[in-house]
Amino acid sequence: MKPSKSLLVIDDDKGFCASVRDFFRDREFTTVTVQSGREGLDWCTANRAEVILLDQKLPDCEGAQLCAPLLAKCGEAKIIFITAYPSLDHAVQALRRGAHDYLSKPMELMELQLAVDRAFRTAQLERVEQLQQLHTHRESRHSIMIGESGGLLGIARLVELAAATRAPVLITGETGTGKNVVAKAIHYRGPDPSTPFVDANCGALPENLIESELFGHERGAFTGAHAVHKGLFEMADGGTLFLDEIGEIPLHLQAKLLGILDHGTLRRLGGETGARIDVRVVAATNMDLEKAVEEKKFREDLYYRLSVLRLHLPPLRERTGDIEELSRYLMKDIAPDQELILPDKELHTLCAYPWPGNVRELKNILERAIILRTGGTIYPSRLLEPRAPAAGPGATAPLACSPSLPILPLDDMERLHIVKALAAFDHNHTRTAEALGIARSTLLRKLDQHCLKPGDSK
Repeated sequence: MKPSKSLLVIDDDKGFCASVRDFFRDREFTTVTVQSGREGLDWCTANRAEVILLDQKLPDCEGAQLCAPLLAKCGEAKIIFITAYPSLDHAVQALRRGAHDYLSKPMELMELQLAVDRAFRTAQLERVEQLQQLHTHRESRHSIMIGESGGLLGIARLVELAAATRAPVLITGETGTGKNVVAKAIHYRGPDPSTPFVDANCGALPENLIESELFGHERGAFTGAHAVHKGLFEMADGGTLFLDEIGEIPLHLQAKLLGILDHGTLRRLGGETGARIDVRVVAATNMDLEKAVEEKKFREDLYYRLSVLRLHLPPLRERTGDIEELSRYLMKDIAPDQELILPDKELHTLCAYPWPGNVRELKNILERAIILRTGGTIYPSRLLEPRAPAAGPGATAPLACSPSLPILPLDDMERLHIVKALAAFDHNHTRTAEALGIARSTLLRKLDQHCLKPGDSK
């Protein structure tokens, strides 16, 4: 396989070019040699060089004059200036024009190797930094909280307060309410959003590895620990560590987490000394931590240490006024280059749905509707999960009777009622029709009228 990286040598000394090409023959980059400035520019027009060795004296120009044109064609290239006539003026002039390094001829090949390796390493680190900046920019764009002037007005004020401090934050709420979005908003609205934002799902980490993943380990700390491993706390040093599902952390590690929060000192697994770290912890859970404290499943002191600032996110069914804005935002995020139409009748139906999966379920439904559409209009209500009506003394009022929900057109209400009835009788059309007081043929006609799947004929 041909190497993807290139070293370009621009030097009229053919013997030097041959020596460099032979020396770097088995490396992970391709070595290309040319003998003039014009050849070098022509090559860079059609190719990309990561590192360029540029001689000062060329047949058609001075090497220093070639720096700017080369960088105009290969903007990220690292130019190593080489000359048989070294002087301080030459070095300063080359560096001012964009050269990365400066070497004098004659030189040891090992000296050249160190300079070339250092240049390739610098180029790689710059690309990593650019990717990190792109990631940070995208993450900050996706940390927008929809509903800051509506159902999340109080939350938005608390986010601004939390962003201005390094105090721990505890975010609670049902699954899918957007706890991770709020955590990112706290970080990216802080004084330095370029600092690391590291997230960890404590419930997804294996119990036998969670200590190593969070706090790191020293070489030989346990079987298989062949090298030093940085934990997530160290990776987040200077920034924010988001611990999702904090209630899943084992009790024996909760004391260690409390010690880090209290003293700002981290000791790796198997380590003998601690090191200072500066990490702001944002924790989240859908668990009732007060109950977990009462049941001795979560440390009371850790609970109060995390709850310096506490934000509780309401479920989507309690902020139906935000559903329209949320839907428009999610549609644009899912299909940014498409002009999609969400009819008002669809919005009414979405607002009437209880959304047990909250915003995550809304996004899933919209994404499926966009994928399955046949034109520019989407009908997400056709994909809503049928839910049986509640029963018993503790049951909530039927959907149609809830005074907090908007008044729906009769057509929409009929459709919702049929969906609920079908779910209650496991899509048995005969029993559903009997319960609704209509003929089975009438039920099938209404299923077709409302674009509902007939399901199994029973």
